Amino acid sequence: MGRQGPAPLSGFPELLPGQRMVETQIIDGLRRAFELHGFAPIETRAVEPIERLTGGVELDKEIYAVSRWAEANDAAAEASLGLRFDLTVPFARYVLENAGKLDFPFRRYQIQKCWRGERPQAGRYREFTQADIDIVAKDQLAFHYDVEVATVMAQALTDLPVPSLRLQINNRKLLQGFLIGIGAADPPAALRVIDKLDKLSAGVVEQLLRTEAGLSDKQAEACLQLASIHAADTSFVDRVNSLGVNEQLLDEGLAELAAVLEGCAGIAGARVSVEADLRIARGLDYYTGTVFETRMTGHDALGSICSGGRYDSLASDGRVTYPGVGISLGVSRLLVPLFAEGGLQASRSVPSAVLVAMPLEESRPSCAGVAQALRRRGIATEVAPAPDKYGKQLRFAHRRGIPYVWFPPLEPGGGHEVKDIRSGSQIPADPDTWLPPEVDLNPHIVPKPNVSE
Repeated sequence: MGRQGPAPLSGFPELLPGQRMVETQIIDGLRRAFELHGFAPIETRAVEPIERLTGGVELDKEIYAVSRWAEANDAAAEASLGLRFDLTVPFARYVLENAGKLDFPFRRYQIQKCWRGERPQAGRYREFTQADIDIVAKDQLAFHYDVEVATVMAQALTDLPVPSLRLQINNRKLLQGFLIGIGAADPPAALRVIDKLDKLSAGVVEQLLRTEAGLSDKQAEACLQLASIHAADTSFVDRVNSLGVNEQLLDEGLAELAAVLEGCAGIAGARVSVEADLRIARGLDYYTGTVFETRMTGHDALGSICSGGRYDSLASDGRVTYPGVGISLGVSRLLVPLFAEGGLQASRSVPSAVLVAMPLEESRPSCAGVAQALRRRGIATEVAPAPDKYGKQLRFAHRRGIPYVWFPPLEPGGGHEVKDIRSGSQIPADPDTWLPPEVDLNPHIVPKPNVSE
């Protein structure tokens, strides 16, 4: 009976080298975009006390418990630590612990892995990378930061080599004010039902509004009318007003949503569209104002790949409350499906731009010297693994996508030459001065034609 290889673990995606280089370049692009807007990098630990992860809030996340092996085999032991399921809960704790060392409003970005013990499916994994930005203040956070967070993430998304994205924005004040205005007995319950509109039909949601949120037929119908409104400009304001609901909180939410939409107007375009979508509710109760969701064209089954909003009580130490607004991009949710369908790839599978051919085993030290001279000037270089015939060494470079092969002199006093194996061009070259074209210096992302449209 033959030996079998290890079975893969579902929900824990592992990338091939070319895919990892694509992911790294995209993360570097996000980092540059965030830092250009003054966001500072932080990292938080992978584990938190389970009590803090649950926080008394009803969550649908399955938390991975962490314990030592000896404790895991002790039936009486209970794990007290769990792996983080997002970056927001650790960030709230981080703010409390470091409040005396931070300058507020504090602008942070964080790009790290998280873990959720949920059933793996398209776009949902047990281990995944997220990229978050947040702005947090003491006691009061000005509304203009809602506009800023939306525009920063919209700008970052614009530069991604992925299918076009749709940033959908709403405001919880608008939704809650509308529900109060129509006399809903339990607005939070109604919000949680409205949030299911992207998964359930309007008919089912209308029934749930009656059975789970206690709305009358007329109230449920009004909610569906509100949720059907979406617009790429502020015309949604008149459409909401035409429903005839009067409530101060509703008016405040309408004004804030219009301001966010107007703030994003200069960024929205073919790559990223921005629209008010009044069905976006975000089911978690801690959102208090602006809410965001983002969908990728042609990949509706993934759901939102970038979500967030305003939360007026991110953290509190009993004396000071820290309100914030933030948005989180699911890097793995965005990229892994594109890798699976061949929608994104690197121009080569290795960083190397040059392979130094080796004529003889005795020439290995001199070939290594050539490679080192190229590396000193920032040219990623490797030496051929063996002194095979040059045809075989060229095929080795071609398989790895290395564009240039360097031929050292075969005899003392001879000259060096470098070959572009794509064009076949071969020219004399000096390892101390030669440079490839900038486009060949590093691997670059090669999207499908319809990905960068």
